[in-house]
Amino acid sequence: MNIVPTDIPEVLIIEPRVFEDDRGFFFESFNEKAFAEKTGVTSHFVQDNHSRSSQNVLRGLHYQIQQPQGKLVRVVVGTVFDVAVDLRKSSPTFGQWVSCLLSAENKRLFWVPPGFAHGFLVLSEAAEFLYKTTDYYAPQHERCVLWNDPDLAIAWPSEAEPVLSKKDSSGQPFKTAEVFS
Repeated sequence: MNIVPTDIPEVLIIEPRVFEDDRGFFFESFNEKAFAEKTGVTSHFVQDNHSRSSQNVLRGLHYQIQQPQGKLVRVVVGTVFDVAVDLRKSSPTFGQWVSCLLSAENKRLFWVPPGFAHGFLVLSEAAEFLYKTTDYYAPQHERCVLWNDPDLAIAWPSEAEPVLSKKDSSGQPFKTAEVFS
């Protein structure tokens, strides 16, 4: 596996070693020992999630203020623009965001540590998104930062109006959002 750093050092792009031939492909999507050795991340994953979304669906920017979740995400069908926003007030990159294009074709994984808001926009006709989390889903602690907050100025790569849930369309502005110390 190849680790690609981002402008926020704790957020990583992981390119797995893929074996392809005329029959198809094989790759190890997760190996705890190799992941820890290559990334320095020793988090234990407790939950796997799988979602399917249509084109222009935007999910996020989600996080849990208590029981914060680290997320190891990837796409198995389609293409998404994936975003991590640093919500750690004590961090030198507080309020900054990084992104990664994830697709079934590039087979990349994106490590979003605890303390970050996470979201994605579906660029293909549909996308299936898989993610491992380091803590359990706790709806009472879930928070949402507004996806188009002008202070974050995320460069979402679509001119189309995104398809949003009620929760995502009423996210908190970054300036008033509950953040991590």
